[in-house]
Amino acid sequence: MTSTATTTSGTVRRATEPTPILAIDKLPPGQHFISGEFRAGAGNESQAIVDPCTEAVICEVAQGTAADADAAVGAALEAKESWSRTLPKQRAEILLAIADRLADNADLLSRLEALNTGKPLMVAEDDVASSIDSFRFMAGAARVTTSLAAGEYAEDHLSVILREPLGVVGVVTPWNYPLLMAVWKIAPILAAGNTIVLKPSEQTPLTTLKFAELTADLLPPGVLNIVTGLGPVIGARLAEHPDVDMIALTGSVNSGRAVARVASETVKRVHLELGGKAPVVIFADADLAAAAESLRVAGYWNSGQECGAGCRVLVHESVADRFTQLLVEQVSTLVVGEPTAGADVEIGPMISKAHFERVLGHLERAQASGAKAVLGGGALEGSGYFVAPTVLADVPEDAACTLEEIFGPVVTVETFSTENEAVTRANQVPYGLAASVWTLNPQLGHDVASRLEAGTVWVNSHLVLATEMPWGGFKSSGYGRDLSAYALDDYSRTKHVMHNKAR
Repeated sequence: MTSTATTTSGTVRRATEPTPILAIDKLPPGQHFISGEFRAGAGNESQAIVDPCTEAVICEVAQGTAADADAAVGAALEAKESWSRTLPKQRAEILLAIADRLADNADLLSRLEALNTGKPLMVAEDDVASSIDSFRFMAGAARVTTSLAAGEYAEDHLSVILREPLGVVGVVTPWNYPLLMAVWKIAPILAAGNTIVLKPSEQTPLTTLKFAELTADLLPPGVLNIVTGLGPVIGARLAEHPDVDMIALTGSVNSGRAVARVASETVKRVHLELGGKAPVVIFADADLAAAAESLRVAGYWNSGQECGAGCRVLVHESVADRFTQLLVEQVSTLVVGEPTAGADVEIGPMISKAHFERVLGHLERAQASGAKAVLGGGALEGSGYFVAPTVLADVPEDAACTLEEIFGPVVTVETFSTENEAVTRANQVPYGLAASVWTLNPQLGHDVASRLEAGTVWVNSHLVLATEMPWGGFKSSGYGRDLSAYALDDYSRTKHVMHNKAR
């Protein structure tokens, strides 16, 4: 539907000079990357890639078919055996070379990411830096995998545990962190000795294609393949393909359900990192100023298009007014603008017109249900898909805006009176990706963190990630872990070899 939400106060900072963020000759080929080279697809259709800041078309990218997916799987299958037999040391050296190549092209990748997504340069630069770190970590982790010690567990028999690659892994990545979410999959999948067929979001494929272009000489042909196109076509084909051993997806709950349903027909393994609705539980003794300052970033990073965002505040009723005042003071200083409008721009647009209207629809319904927009509450004037950073207060319990993933620059504030009420309501959402607890009482912090149903729980902080630590959810947020050595476990299989040594 087309939203009728009115514009709200505030401005979008625009670039004063018409200098483009990236020269047109720096764009990657708009084709599929299969068996080490770019090639046209089996069909003739293409997808327009739109700049969400200006609504102008950046370029056209091939819209793939099932036949293109099959060709990519064939290339990955052909490369599978030789790549799986490389030594961990050899794979690690290649991953480190990829990290160096990304570092050498960090500015280019950051600008391309900002162009395609509209995100501020500070966010895009952080994405690229995290991508580089992910490859460097996985290069080391590939060489130190551990398992149960070899030994005699049955009389006269020596048991040895092997960790083997799965084979061909199909990957589907989202639009909010196109490069970083691709790397979170690519790095451990390659480190474990698998080959890949990856489908980037049809809205944001440019940095993934550029990654393939930049690293084409570092990986053997067929080890990494990229097919652009629509999820119901390419993603579905990868999920059902009999030669794909695993499907890994970062995306919406509905996308995860669809992939898991199709994958079940071939009983292939599934790795899902889905949505979130992270509760932020603030007790009366918390450092309210620190919580508000933290949420200025954790609630609005990447314009709130972040599955771990601290978007749902549950604050004790005795300090709710003071906390809300502090949060509004913090959020009101956020700079909204185009990535070319200055290094201090912190908030960009929604990724697309459809998502822009979806977020505005959530805001309309929230305010109709009784929530009060004490800051923001609607669209910002001008071209592009900009939504004002919003704080919704006086939010009724069980309002849709507290239970559903808005995925925009919106934080809701509701109150609780008792600890048990706070924990119960924090856990009532179907998601279980992330949460945080704010208290100066260490016993309370430890206890409440253990009772929250989330894969990551922060105490007195929110949205701080470390490559060494796992990321993934419970409940409808999916299963499987990105980052850390746990990801290597997800992308490999355990084999027990038992030798009869009786004499």
